[in-house]
Amino acid sequence: MKPFDLHGLKTYDLASRPSKVFHEDVGRPIAPGTTIDAWLDSLPHILAAKDLRRLSDHLCRAYREGRTVVAAMGGHVIKTGCGPYLIDWVRRGLLSAVAMNGSAAIHDLELGLVGKTSEDVGRALPTGEFGMARETADAFAVAARAGAEGETGLGAALGRYMTEIGCAYPELSLVLAAYRAGIPCTIHVALGTDIVHMHPHVSGAALGEASMIDFRRLCSVVATMAYGVWLNLGSAVILPEVLLKAVSVVRNFGHSLDGLVTVNLDKESRYRSTVNVLNRPAAEGIELTGHHEIMLPLLHAAVACGLAAAQSRPVAQAA
Repeated sequence: MKPFDLHGLKTYDLASRPSKVFHEDVGRPIAPGTTIDAWLDSLPHILAAKDLRRLSDHLCRAYREGRTVVAAMGGHVIKTGCGPYLIDWVRRGLLSAVAMNGSAAIHDLELGLVGKTSEDVGRALPTGEFGMARETADAFAVAARAGAEGETGLGAALGRYMTEIGCAYPELSLVLAAYRAGIPCTIHVALGTDIVHMHPHVSGAALGEASMIDFRRLCSVVATMAYGVWLNLGSAVILPEVLLKAVSVVRNFGHSLDGLVTVNLDKESRYRSTVNVLNRPAAEGIELTGHHEIMLPLLHAAVACGLAAAQSRPVAQAA
């Protein structure tokens, strides 16, 4: 077969061609000592950097408009030292509620109690010592019973427990920050998955009931999320499934979720976080892929700059 004869190929002027990237979109190198807002502005206006700005704008808008913003997270977010950024958002009133899986709550508790968490599983497992910390199990045993019997839920009961016993590092606990701020902190337990489930004095019935109360409390939060923002941070299974069921409940009762923005921020893209968070419930979905210990501080800085810029703008005077 002869080679294709390319003579007579139709061409066009490059300047007339539709393109995706323009000269004003490219990044700009910065000088030493540049401010964080100038550095953020120097990022390319392309792909993930563009999505970062878009997400920051949504969070700033939600804050200004008084919309509901929820941070739902897995344990790795706390383990990588990102709790203080979320705690700051709680204190500033940006976050309306916090949702955790059991792992996140355990790591948060341990950081607040003694200032350290995340044991060496490979070293402790062969000796049968993995997950056998006494104070961690005691906290969940007491909080589960109190949260079930008092109908306060697991998150609020754990926050109260931490307040009553006193913590060596209270400034590191997101559970405690939410409790003190009076916003919902819900903990969604999958029985058999957390280290506290191995301890005989931790009641499965109490954990289940307290966590069920938290799910219903979260449904009340989701019912207010029209034009709000749901942040799924590092949860590949539990929190995406919880969100999907809560959305079904509130829509069953006729609540609007118009304008809901959902976000997935994780080290990699997964099925449930893509479909159950970004695609099915949302008017707009945004995904940022990367390490929590880099992406969350970056997002926090972008929001801080966005809110500061809005506050510094002069207020228009009435004619």
